[in-house]
This record gives sequence, structure tokens and C-alpha cells, in this order.
Amino acid sequence: MPATVIVGLQWGDEGKGKTTDFLAEQTAMVVRYQGGDNAGHTVVRGDEVFKLRLTPSGVLYPHITSVIGNGVVVNPVTLISELDMLMERGIDVGRVRVSRSSHVIMPYHVALDRANEERLGGAAVGTTGRGIGPTYGDRAWRLGLRMEDLLDAAVLRERIERVLPDKNLLLRSMDAETFTVEELVAQAARWGERLRDHLDDTTWLVQAALARGQHVLLEGAQGTLLDLDHGSYPFVTSSNPVAGGACTGGGIGPLQVDEVIGVMKAYSTRVGAGPYPTELTEEIGAGIAQRGHEYGTVTGRPRRVGWFDAVPLRYAVAVNSVSSIMLNKLDILSGVDPLRVCVAYEIDGRRVETWPSSGAALARARPVFEDFAGWMEPINDVRSLADLPENARRYVTAIEQHAGVPIVLVSVGPERTQTIERAWRPMRQRSGIPT
Repeated sequence: MPATVIVGLQWGDEGKGKTTDFLAEQTAMVVRYQGGDNAGHTVVRGDEVFKLRLTPSGVLYPHITSVIGNGVVVNPVTLISELDMLMERGIDVGRVRVSRSSHVIMPYHVALDRANEERLGGAAVGTTGRGIGPTYGDRAWRLGLRMEDLLDAAVLRERIERVLPDKNLLLRSMDAETFTVEELVAQAARWGERLRDHLDDTTWLVQAALARGQHVLLEGAQGTLLDLDHGSYPFVTSSNPVAGGACTGGGIGPLQVDEVIGVMKAYSTRVGAGPYPTELTEEIGAGIAQRGHEYGTVTGRPRRVGWFDAVPLRYAVAVNSVSSIMLNKLDILSGVDPLRVCVAYEIDGRRVETWPSSGAALARARPVFEDFAGWMEPINDVRSLADLPENARRYVTAIEQHAGVPIVLVSVGPERTQTIERAWRPMRQRSGIPT
């Protein structure tokens, strides 16, 4: 049984949590493959709302093994708090597994992140201040702590002693708090003891599930346009949310992926700084933000809201090899008339229909819109495409045509049941896929 990757096609916050939760019932394992506690998934189950920052969305199903892969950077304080919250709400977390190779977000990473953003002032990137970038930086410099190190007091002390003098020097230069070896070693050892039973070699765990013919879902955080390599650099995250990141961060090979489901909203949102060509700053955008509850799951920061942008959509479909799409929050657009879709940019007097690799060019882009008639009636109770208002169907069809791949799931509300599902999903069947 091949693996399925769920990837965001915009700037994150597309509703990947609902997508995973909706599809997870028929899977055995859900793997988070990148990011940290700077991004979260909101999952609604009946009257209950779960805001998950690290634990994969599939944790709400008792039969699923939830895996935090090696590509994730883990803040143990956040993870322990989240596991405790889930247990208090009656969710079994005994099947949650964390890669021994995942890197640990240490308190000095958080302090460096926040101090650096404050130092940059108006030129700040707009990070969440949770230490994600500094942790990935230490991983690349081969100075990081991995989750397995929390179980070995000697290794823990040696690695903290090696790195802390330089970290404290930087922190003092920015008038920020510093740390001692003893307090960090003691704190990290407590984390290790608490999480010991959850640590595992997750690469072999995932490979064994695939070998047994079980279906594995891999979910990312953020979205394509925040990808370190493919996003609007430097206003990006510090890892690879694109589908290719599922291989390196989840421990699988490309031939084991047979379906890539792209997730996007019926409009666009963005958190943090950076160019945003279709941003709405007037009353219409405020209304969409209010109805869509557009606030960060983790930070609570208001999200910037804009019209749907088909230019980066075409790019995101290409770089992720998307086979099908879930369109979320179509219901939020009820009552908005007209609706606008950006189909191209004008940059320096020239029409551009491809996503520019240059962030400076994107900052100069002016959207070229096509307008669509809206619909007035609420659609939360609709369960088939045929029953959508005609103008809603036309809007979905137009977006689908720009994507070039089918929209097979349409969300018309936050709950699992508020989903329009086509009876089929395309899968790229290949001969010789290892099972």
C-alpha cells in the first residue's frame, strides 16, 4: 500500500488538519514530517475543538499510530503539555511515537529567535518566536541535540557544554537572558524521562507499516509558499513543507508515494511579513477574516486575508506533483459578491502568469483579476456538488481549471461531516511499487 502526502498549496493555514482527520479513518498511521510547534492544526469533532501543535491530526482515532518524524523540531515542553491535554480529554496517546532523530528546541533557541526579531525591528521576518529557525540552524551546523540525547546524561552534558558559551555570548550581545549548563541538563533530563516511552526509530516504524500493506498518511505544517527553497524567501519557514519534504522528514522513498493531496482555501491568507499581492485591507477582507476565524492556531495572531490567487496555485501543483485537491472554507464566501480570482500579475509593466522566484519581483506584482458572481445562500448543509448554488459551482470549476487537477473534496464547515466528497480520487498507479 503506497503512502499519501497531504500538503498545503498556499501560505499555510489551509485546513490540513481537517483534511487529515477526514481521511485518517481508513489509514493505520499519520506522520508529521516537518516544522515545529510554530504551526498547528485545528480539528473539530462534534462539539469539541482540538488545537494540535505537534501531535499529528490522526491522534483522535484510537486505531492510528501517530508519528512525529525526524524532520520535525520538537519543543518537549509543548509536546508534554499537548499529550497531557489530550489525556485529560480522554484521548489515548499511547500510540504516539516521536523520532529519536528529531531535533530538540532548547530554551536558548527560543530566546535567540525572539531577541533577533526584536533586534531587526521593522525588517523582522515575522517568526512566531518559538525557536524554530535557530534549531534548524543548529541541525545544519551539526550542533543540535536530538531527542535520543535526552536519554543519555553524559551526551546531554557534553553537547550543552560545547554549544552554550557561544549561545550566551550572542544572547548577551542582544541584552537577552542567558542560561547555565546545570539548569539545562536537569531540565532536558526530565523531558527525556517523561517522553522515554514515546521515542522510537520512526523510519523503520513507517517502513514496516508500508511493508504490511497499511495505508500511511504524511502531513506537513505551513504551506508551499513558505517552503525554505520554494517559497517567497526570506519570508519563509525553516524547513520544507512541500511533498518532497515528506520523504526526507518521514523516512520514505519517492516511489512509496502514490497520492499527493493538495489543500487550499477558497480564498487566501497569510501570517507574518512578506509580499502578498491579493491582500484585502478593506471591509470585505475583515468580514472574511471574522467569519473564517482567521487567527493563528498556535499564536492567535490575526491572519492577513486576500482574494484567491491562481498564480502560485499552478506553481504549487507542479512542485508537489499534486494528484487531487481539497478545497476548504467555501462556505465563508457566501454573501460576497462579486468574487475575484487573481489569474496573472503585472510586474514592471509586463503580464506574468508564472510564480516569480524573486521575492523582490513578487513585492512589485500587481494582481490581474477575473470576477465571478457570488451566491447569497448558506451552504453548510450541502453534501453534493450538484446541490451547490450555480455560482458556487462555477467558482469551484474555475479554480479547478487553473489548478489543472481535480478538486475531489470541498469543505463547507469545520466538522468532518461538513464535507462534499466525490466518489473517486485519482491515484498515480505505477507498476513495481514496493509493498
